[in-house]
Amino acid sequence: MAHAVYNASLSYRATRRQEPVTRRRFANAPKACMSDKTSPDSHSPSSPALKSAGNLNFILVCVFIDMLGIGLVVPVLPILIGDFVNGKEAQAFWYGIMAAVFGLLQFIFMPMLGAISDRVGRRPVLLYSMAGMGVNFLATGWAPNLACLFIGRIIGGVSSASMSVASAYASDISTHDNRAKSFGKIGAAFGLGFICGPMLGGLLGEINLHLPFYVAAGLSAANFIYGYFCVPESLQPASRAPFTWARINPFAALLKLVRRVDIRGLVLAFGLMTFAQMMLNTTWVLYTHFRFDWTPRQNGIALFCVGLCAAVVQAGLLGILIKRFGEVRLSLLGMASGALTYLLYGLATQGWMMYALILCNLLAFAAGPALQGIISKASAASEQGELMGSLQSISSLGIIIMPLLGSMILGEVSHLPPQDWRIGSTFYLCAIMQTLGILVAWRYFKAQRQARLAVSTTK
Repeated sequence: MAHAVYNASLSYRATRRQEPVTRRRFANAPKACMSDKTSPDSHSPSSPALKSAGNLNFILVCVFIDMLGIGLVVPVLPILIGDFVNGKEAQAFWYGIMAAVFGLLQFIFMPMLGAISDRVGRRPVLLYSMAGMGVNFLATGWAPNLACLFIGRIIGGVSSASMSVASAYASDISTHDNRAKSFGKIGAAFGLGFICGPMLGGLLGEINLHLPFYVAAGLSAANFIYGYFCVPESLQPASRAPFTWARINPFAALLKLVRRVDIRGLVLAFGLMTFAQMMLNTTWVLYTHFRFDWTPRQNGIALFCVGLCAAVVQAGLLGILIKRFGEVRLSLLGMASGALTYLLYGLATQGWMMYALILCNLLAFAAGPALQGIISKASAASEQGELMGSLQSISSLGIIIMPLLGSMILGEVSHLPPQDWRIGSTFYLCAIMQTLGILVAWRYFKAQRQARLAVSTTK
């Protein structure tokens, strides 16, 4: 009963704080991008859907350009490291170390940037992130050795906050009922960036392994310019939270999530699902390179398929799926689809099988936004930046742990023949973690349903 009342009060407060009048919402928008369609007087205060859609479109473009730049380097970086080391085992080891350092810095700085965005607004933090990623790409593209590659990744780790702040931005301008759909659109922009990014990166990487990094730096610069002139502020002064050092402690942020009894099970399930995803993200290119001898071009095509599926599901089908199954059932079905696909990835013996599995795994792309929407509904508007930063810190914690574990496993099996089933060991571990996440989420939802039934019988 207490949990139900607590959730209801948070939902009411979140909805009230996310519906300021239109004139205030657009007061901070740069005039260079104001048009008749988005002017303060073009809509009445009673049309929140139109004004929210306008603001969300701004941030979707920023996320798309940011992910396009990141997507450019995904199929290239693991192969580039091979130019500076000898042997597959050393290549896997150093890529794991580099990915872990990047994740460690994200883990430290992501909650800080999320909390800062709750205090000063989303726009300044987004601009900082865009500029930092541009410097990161330039340093990595110029790198003549492994040490300089590390410098570039360090710069990227301390400035990578676009996804958490963009999610908080989407939460600011969304109603309580359509937050999951807004998160889905953010995910779709992410996916669209990966539709074009890895494909282009793979093609450029075939020419020169350094070229995608310079192109990504140019895109980051363009994103900064667009954000500076066109992205309005979403968080109004009345909804801002004071900055405290306790809020930027990444471990405190995670502990705060764990102490939230009302969402503890969901956070654990989200963490297991995220850890499995991080294992896949950081081992995919090397796995396919070792097992199928894929080049950056072939990995670019595969990641193109991933981005296309993510965009189709999260931009076009998510609303339909939520309406058909509900967020709870959709999250469970999506996680189940992902667990089965991980297992089949590890057992695949031909490269074409990976493409087929990507295209058959559509429901998995809906699980993350569904879970994120459920968690978000339990928090107030002034806490959304901190909440999203903390959830992204789970991803960063996964990027610290899973690359080290994944590279160790890949290094151990790299000497085996490509057709040996043990080559897929990293994906078997992903399947186990995803299955555990399903069990945790199912138990949480079952307990919540029983609590609601108990409350209804006592009335």
